[in-house]
Amino acid sequence: MMDSRNLFSLEGKTALVTGAAYGIGFAIAEALSGAGARIAFNVRSREHLKKALSDYREKGIDARGYLADVTDEKAVGGLVKEIEEDLGPIDILVNNAGIIKRIPMHEMTAEEFRQVVDIDLTAAFIVSKAVLPGMMERRAGKIINICSMMSELGRETVSAYAAAKGGLKMLTKNIASEYGAYNIQCNGIGPGYIATPQTAPLRERAADGSRHPFDSFIIAKTPAMRWGNPEDLAGSAVFLASRASDFVNGHILYVDGGILAYIGKQP
Repeated sequence: MMDSRNLFSLEGKTALVTGAAYGIGFAIAEALSGAGARIAFNVRSREHLKKALSDYREKGIDARGYLADVTDEKAVGGLVKEIEEDLGPIDILVNNAGIIKRIPMHEMTAEEFRQVVDIDLTAAFIVSKAVLPGMMERRAGKIINICSMMSELGRETVSAYAAAKGGLKMLTKNIASEYGAYNIQCNGIGPGYIATPQTAPLRERAADGSRHPFDSFIIAKTPAMRWGNPEDLAGSAVFLASRASDFVNGHILYVDGGILAYIGKQP
């Protein structure tokens, strides 16, 4: 009889989670570590690296942190080489690094648009490209791209983010299509609205205790009637990183409390 508990074990695996200094990336790294994986992460500043390493130690996680810009192809090559020397071959890649600029499209510069696409989409291509040869050689690997509900929907002020995350969805499907024969699975996680430092301004209460209008909007649109927490993504990440998902490929798993399934209450 198959022991289903072992299906989710990541013992002996090395995972690189990009941009995992805090928020969603940190929670995913914590979940993968809890399943047995060795954790590597990158940040772009020494200050963030110091703080993140302290936070990981506080959680009892022996994570390795590296300074690297994931939009720089040469730097990523060096990052992957350094991780493999320190921890062994990268078995699991989580492309989490990302930014958002909330600017009306007609006011956004092309430079601002390109910056979002570069970090949210091109970086995922660069890091995936860097780990794929090793995964192909070993005929095993897991790539998890952190997509978004904006991979499916549009909304005012997020044209660059939606374009990048829509592209990331299709990059996910293409990696699955191109490298599935090497026993490499590439899937995405599409978080709903998650309570992180990035979304904190949208959840601030007014002086009279009333909700921010956007906060009220999200609560009303979510069948779960709440924002998600970073920890809500843990199970999905472990599943997609483990043997339990060996025949799941090119899929985007939306962890959104039901938003994409819900038309909303009648006024």
